[in-house]
Amino acid sequence: MAEQETEEEIWKPKTKLGKKVANGEITDIVEALDYDRPIMEPEIADQLVDLDEEVILIGGTPGKGGGMRRTVSKRTARMHKSGARYSSNAMTVLGDRNRVIGLGVGESEDTRASIEDANREAKLNLIKVPKGNGSWEDTGEDNSSIPFAVEGKSGSVTVELQPAPRGTGLACSDEVKKIMELAGIENVWVQTRGTTQTRENLTRATFKALEKLSNMKTRDEQ
Repeated sequence: MAEQETEEEIWKPKTKLGKKVANGEITDIVEALDYDRPIMEPEIADQLVDLDEEVILIGGTPGKGGGMRRTVSKRTARMHKSGARYSSNAMTVLGDRNRVIGLGVGESEDTRASIEDANREAKLNLIKVPKGNGSWEDTGEDNSSIPFAVEGKSGSVTVELQPAPRGTGLACSDEVKKIMELAGIENVWVQTRGTTQTRENLTRATFKALEKLSNMKTRDEQ
């Protein structure tokens, strides 16, 4: 029985990129992201990079005094002929605290499974995070910030990331700070607008800003 379980756990890649990773032709996550085909198997990330997880608190239950107690999942109901069916939704961010970050959303019957689904999706959504020193206040060659300002939007929430000089730290809310840390960014100014209490939109907007950063080529790459 134990031998059967071990055999089932062995990854058998189905995509061309996955086979190159399994064969040792591609050994770095950035090299995989630069490949001409997208990552379609979460095992590729498992093989190439160690990722830390941050579960976004998107749910909530009424707390004492009329406040809201944040929870890791949001419960939703869908009506069927047989009655209401409930599911759990979760959002996670994965990053290596250096070069890559990914965002995922999962849905399942229980919280743990929805988090696992979100992690799988995040591994398929990994992006590179270019570093730089785009601040006019710092003329050094330090790469602990971002090369230029970018903006992301989701729903009513807009997040703008601005380069910051060394010593600034992460000038942002705790939720955005978690994402910056997973991306390996040490110095940045962040401005937010809209209903930022909606954690889902705040997280998506922040990730979209990082996506723009990833999609724009810096002077060194051109």
